[in-house]
Amino acid sequence: MSRTRPSPGTDPNGRTARPRDPRLGRLGRVTARRPRARLRPQALAAARGGAREGLDWLGHAPEAKAGLWYRAIRLVARFLLFGVFRFRVETSGREWLPAGGYFLVGAAHRGWMDPFLVEHALGSEPRKWYLGSGPSTFSTRWREWLVRRIGGLLPVWRGGVGIDAHVRSAKAVLEAGAVFVQMPEGTVNGPAGRLGPFRPGAALIALRLDATIVPFAMAGTEELYVGRRMASRILPPTSVRELLGATWDGAKPDPGSREELDLARRISDALAVCLGPVVKDLYPRTVDPPGDPRRWRRRLTWLLLGPGPLEGADRPG
Repeated sequence: MSRTRPSPGTDPNGRTARPRDPRLGRLGRVTARRPRARLRPQALAAARGGAREGLDWLGHAPEAKAGLWYRAIRLVARFLLFGVFRFRVETSGREWLPAGGYFLVGAAHRGWMDPFLVEHALGSEPRKWYLGSGPSTFSTRWREWLVRRIGGLLPVWRGGVGIDAHVRSAKAVLEAGAVFVQMPEGTVNGPAGRLGPFRPGAALIALRLDATIVPFAMAGTEELYVGRRMASRILPPTSVRELLGATWDGAKPDPGSREELDLARRISDALAVCLGPVVKDLYPRTVDPPGDPRRWRRRLTWLLLGPGPLEGADRPG
């Protein structure tokens, strides 16, 4: 008895066949990985017994000398970044660097590669200590363990303990002869080749400590791929007095007052005026022709970041 072959789009009984779910494996099970639920910072902090920030989390005084763990991880990182991923970084202005004990303000902050640009430009010593996001860094227990072992991070949690703890952290770093690093935009969201709005935290810390400030301009980290070009430039050291100009009488307002916040905003605006044109000048050097291959672009761009607000509209390409 001959059987008629079912027409395309139907099953052997002549009924319309449903298209096969591309997620189904051989056994008919869904094999695609579901997106992970992203915990809120408050939930992450609660799981660790509270939002421990700065020196309270670190548990010891920051040091300027590079330890064995840091040196080993630095070698591995350089092999991956410049050997495997073949990143190319143009750096200038090293002649402006003080010996140590200064506050480095970096912009434009556009991705996870930015601290590595700082490390590449400044060398292994004195150590750099970053005021960085606890929720972003401590997404897993092993990352928190590794960061604590290597050193270099002073975590901050949004809605945490306030600016005073970070002033104490910065003061300890500077007194140790190390470098305190902060990205005043506070987020990687922002336009490529231009600065985003500065938050006042960095300026408040600089104002209270009256530290030497080294502006640091970066470009090309908003998306990453094999062979990506990036650029950084160290600018001449400055100070709160220089940034505020002759109109400031040198009197510091009471901590936490509206007058102090207004002064911090003026300092932030002056830093933006200093850094903005340099970032704009560096950016064209990092742009590859549209036809150039961008291998591993999505994987490398999000390698140490969770997909978030930048995906799509805020990322070129």
